[in-house]
This record gives sequence, structure tokens and C-alpha cells, in this order.
Amino acid sequence: MGKSILVQKICQDWSNGELSQFEFVFWFDCKQISLSEKRYSLKDLLLEFFVKPQEGSKEIFEYILQNPAKVLLVFDGFEGLHDHENVPRCSASQPEKDLCSIKELLFGLIQKKILNGCTLLLTARPKDKVYQYMSKVDKTIEILGFSPQQRELYITKYFEGLPYCDNALKLIKEQEYLFSHCYSPVMCRFVCFLCETVLETGDKSLPSTLTTIFLKFVQQKITPMQTDITAMQNQESLATLARIAWYLGGKHQSAMKSDLLPSKEVKEFALKYGFFLPFAFPKLSDSGEEEFGSTFSDFVTQNFLGALHLMLAEEVKDKSLTKYLSFLSKKKKPYNWLDLVSRFLAGLLFLQDDPYFCFLSSKDVNQPTKKPKTLLKHIRRLQINELCPERLLELLHCIYETQSNYLLQHVALRLKPDLSFLGVVLTPPDVHVLHSILKKSRKEFSLDLQNSSIDMQGLKDLIGLKNVASFRASLSDTVRLWNSLEQTKDYELLRASTEKFVLDPFKVKTMKDVSDLSDLVEMQEKMINCVQDASGCSSYEIPAIKNLRKIEFALGPVCGLQGFLKLVEILAAFPSLQHLDLDALSENGIGDEGAKSLSEVFPTLTSLETLNLSQNKITDVGAEKLATALPSLSSLKTLSLYNNSICDFGAENLAKVLPAMASLRVLDVQYNKITGVGAQQLTDSLRKCPHIKNLVMWNPTIPYGVLEHLQQLDSRISV
Repeated sequence: MGKSILVQKICQDWSNGELSQFEFVFWFDCKQISLSEKRYSLKDLLLEFFVKPQEGSKEIFEYILQNPAKVLLVFDGFEGLHDHENVPRCSASQPEKDLCSIKELLFGLIQKKILNGCTLLLTARPKDKVYQYMSKVDKTIEILGFSPQQRELYITKYFEGLPYCDNALKLIKEQEYLFSHCYSPVMCRFVCFLCETVLETGDKSLPSTLTTIFLKFVQQKITPMQTDITAMQNQESLATLARIAWYLGGKHQSAMKSDLLPSKEVKEFALKYGFFLPFAFPKLSDSGEEEFGSTFSDFVTQNFLGALHLMLAEEVKDKSLTKYLSFLSKKKKPYNWLDLVSRFLAGLLFLQDDPYFCFLSSKDVNQPTKKPKTLLKHIRRLQINELCPERLLELLHCIYETQSNYLLQHVALRLKPDLSFLGVVLTPPDVHVLHSILKKSRKEFSLDLQNSSIDMQGLKDLIGLKNVASFRASLSDTVRLWNSLEQTKDYELLRASTEKFVLDPFKVKTMKDVSDLSDLVEMQEKMINCVQDASGCSSYEIPAIKNLRKIEFALGPVCGLQGFLKLVEILAAFPSLQHLDLDALSENGIGDEGAKSLSEVFPTLTSLETLNLSQNKITDVGAEKLATALPSLSSLKTLSLYNNSICDFGAENLAKVLPAMASLRVLDVQYNKITGVGAQQLTDSLRKCPHIKNLVMWNPTIPYGVLEHLQQLDSRISV
């Protein structure tokens, strides 16, 4: 969404003197260049295909080859070049100079066989798997679309100066599902266009689903002033266009050469009504004839026409229709690149009696139609509670498009109570269909919305449902929502959402996680004031703070100490904290300074039962600080100091305090630098500690015979 505009802006900024690290910027539209069957050298691609210098082409190209770091190559719509069955390899002996296909050149660039050192910017639709072509990218950026405020601004600007400007925004916002789709710039423009048409014809409402809005859109485009003869011609042209949409989708394409269109009438129809946009291929030589191509005006229109083809094509039988519904497919790969076809197909199956659909279809009224009962039968058999999150969302969208109360209720009753969308991007339309179906269920739900990129409005809507009993979400998003609710004085929802929020266990993986946790503790103070205002109660604990029992700390060696010192400042705020785990694969390395800082807050950690300080570069200095304060951990049962740098002096200090640690059951000091002397001191202390069940102290510096002897003296010692 907005990828091509972003690319144009980058090119414009460069031409105005920004991005000065690049002396050359080349921009290619993949869906256009993918159609070319000619073979090019890199020089042809850059200095003939893209832009032709008036003079000095040879010198310019040589300069580019010698200075690749000064070159930015932009390939817009990278998915247009996908060849899923065969990744082309650049086998040319001199790849910079030999002739190759466009795909071979691009993959030669990606594989760094051509122009190694240049910068590549690829844009692609997020569902496409571009990573199979690249072992590594330096940065991935996902454009998430318009916020609700930006949608309103866009709609207001679109209708600015028109007499029905206020009515338009009201009309679109009344249809919440359509308004949610306006997060996509293409869909926002499309909905505005349709709304304009509706207002001009005096209608009072917009269609409520994507399928009905596209049916109306197509009908509005081709209805005005047409006779019976043109109606029939239009129906035939539309059916041909739908077949082309499906055929190109199967090849992962949205564009074609204009001379490949079946007839002049179809071409004129597609261009006249805006289904196609024309473009010209760059000429390779002055003498060559100019070639023209056509591309679908947008991806969603191609999806709709693809679904329309499946409905109109007589060769596609009822029983085979369901294989095109992605949530039913057992294949990992969808049958077609057009991933919205399922939704339109489900909607059209239930709209065959709709006058708009009948208008588009040239079939006789008495001809048999494709039965929605096939879809009903498959959904009744479907194990809905076993679907992965992506397929579940696709099912919900398809059901929503049918607007069948029976199906909506059927799915709502069969959703499992624990719904996880962890790591699955939830767009505003996803949230809308999920919200509308959850609302129909009598069950209570627990939602996991972590790493789902859900926007604040979507989060607010879902957690506001009475039957959502608990939820997990990004801590920063949740605190931001609570701050917003506090500012708008929506204390009822604020309190309800804090009651539902689950944080335990919490894993610290970035510095931002530490600052988010600090913000949560700060929010507690605000909440006390809010609740006091709302109910007169003077004390209130956010349940997520009160019930946090486990914190895993995995910041790594670069930020480990810095992040841990910040975390220590707020540990006292978590009264139920039972498990603090600093053992990470990447090793946090909090060292003696971190150990000293932690030991100072031990008296406040009254519920702590497990403390894991393994692999943190703690020496005798840190061990001494810890030992001094350890008896104040009145609930501690397990202490692990595995794989640090503790020697005999540290072991001696730990041995001194063991009898005072009445709750301790397990102590792990293996893989340190303790010798037989330190081991003997720990063993002597162990005799005074009947409460300890296990002392793990194998160290490479303890002679084996000594350790074996100590184990014979006390069986609680583990080797």
C-alpha cells in the first residue's frame, strides 16, 4: 500500500539533492519489465531501457561499474517477477556485459554476481515470500496504511468543495467494514469514488461488504446510457476480462502486452471503464517499433474479476469451486496468486439472486446456478478450532462476505476460547470481522495479540467486548491505549481493560521492553488517581503488575548491563514476582555491577522463589555482594550461579550465609572456578543446612577424587 508513491517520493527527493550518497538512481516497474522477452546486458537495462543519456553512455557505464556503492536500483512490485517454480540463475561468464533475461539480471544483482556493492530497494506485497530469493536483507519496512484519523482526512480532502462533503464522511463511517478497508490508500480512493456515485444518484446508503461494493461499482461503471445490444457486448467483454484476470493471476502477473488481448472490443471496454491502465514499453533503439501493454488498475479489481470468472465459467463445476477457497485448501501454496479471490467467491455464491450479479451475468435466468450449499457443507465439516490463525482469519472474511446469519453463528459457536494471533499481522478489516463474529458468541475468549501490528482503535474495539475475558498485546500499545482512555476520561473501559490485560510471563528482549515496563509502573500512579475519581477508592493495583510472576531477561551482552540496571529500579513494583531468569543464550553479562545493583533490592523481593543468574560474568566481587543480601530473600528456593567466574573467595562467602537461607532448596554453582578448598567450605556449611536438598557444584578446577569424596560425605551434592 503506497509503495509506488513511496518510490516516486524517493526519486523526487534524490532529484532535489537529498540522498546525496547516490549519484545514480534507477527505477523499474517489475510488472512491466517482466513482460519483455528480449535479452539485455546490464548496460542496456540501465542506459537504454530506463534512461538514455544524450552522449557518453560507454563512459557513464564504466563509471557505474567502478563505483557500485554510488548506485541505487529500485525494483517496484518485485512480486511481478516471481517465478515460484524456478529461481533463475545468472550463468553468464561476464554478467555485466553478456545478454541475459530481465529475471536473470535481477537475480544476478540479488546474488551479488552483478554490480556487487550497489544498493537494492525492492517493494512487494507483504504476503509474498521474497525471502526465498535472498539469504539476507539489511532492513525490512512494512507500510501499515492509514490510521482512522488519516482515513477521515483523505475522505474529507477527496470531497472538499462538493456540496455533500459532510454526508460522504458520515455515509462511509456508517459502514464500519468499508471504513476499515480505507486503511489501504487504493481502497480508500475506491470507496470514495463509489460514495460519490451513490450520492449523485440520490441513494442513502453504501453496500456493506466488499463483494456487494464491487458488484455495485462494476454496475455503476457500465450501466449509464447503454442499450440491450451494448449490455450484451459488455457482459461478454466482462466475462473475457474476468478470464484474463484469472489466467494472469495463475502466472503471478497483473499486466500483459496489449496485442495479446483477444479483441479490440475487449481492449476498448477495459480501458474505457478503467479496468485496465495502458503503458508503453521503453524502446531499445530509435528504429524499433513502440510496444504497448495493459495492467489491471489495481490488485483488488483483478481479484474480484478472478472470482467472477469462477462463477461465470461453465467449465468450473460446483464441486471444484471449494478448492479455490484458501481456508479449505490442504496445500501450502494457494491455487492462485490472487489471495482475495476466496472472499469474493464466497460472497458471490450467496449473491446469485442479486440484481447486480444477474446484470453482470449473460446466463439465462432458468440456467442452474452454482449452489452455496456446497460451501455450507464444507464449512459444517470443517474443524474450525484446528485452523491456524491465518486460515481462521481467511475463513472469517469469507463468512462475513456471505452475510449468512446461519454461517456467522455456526463459526462463532465453534471458535476455541483461546485465540492466538501471535506474530500474525491484523489489519483493520481483520479486526472488524473478528470483532463482529466474537460478538455473536456466548463463549468467553482469551486473545493473544502480541506482534500483530494491531492499531489502537482495533485493540480498543476487541478488548471492549464483554466476552473477551483476558488478552495479551504489545505492552507499549496497551499503555498507549490506556493513556488515551485516561485523557478522554473513559474510566470504565480503562478499568475494564486493565483488569483483562495479561503480562505474565514477560520477556525482556530489547531496551524498549524495559522502558515499556517502566511506563506500565508509571501508569499505576495514574490509575490510582483515575479510580479515585471514578469510584472514590484510594488504592488500585493494575492486575498485570500485581500478578506478574516471571520475568525473563534476554538483552544480550551489548545492552545487558544498561537494561538490567533500569529493570532493577522497578522490580519492587511487582509484589508477586517469583521467578527472575537472567540465563539467556546470548549471555547478558550483567557482571559484578549488575549483581551489586540487584542485591540492593533483595529486601523488596519478598515473593522471589527462583533466581537464575547463570552465565553473567559474575566474579568473587559480585558473589560477595549477593551473599551479603541473600538472607533477605525470605522465599528463595532455587539459586543458580552456573557458568560464572566465582572462585574460592566467593564460595566462602556463599557458604557463610547458607544456614541463614531457611527457604533455599537448590544451589547451583557448577562451571565456575571453585577449587577443592571452596568445595570443602560449601560442604561444611551444607551440614548445617538440613533444608537444602541439592548442591550442584561440579567445577573443572575441583580434582575429581575430592568431589567424589565430598559426595560420599553428603549425598545431596551432585557431580
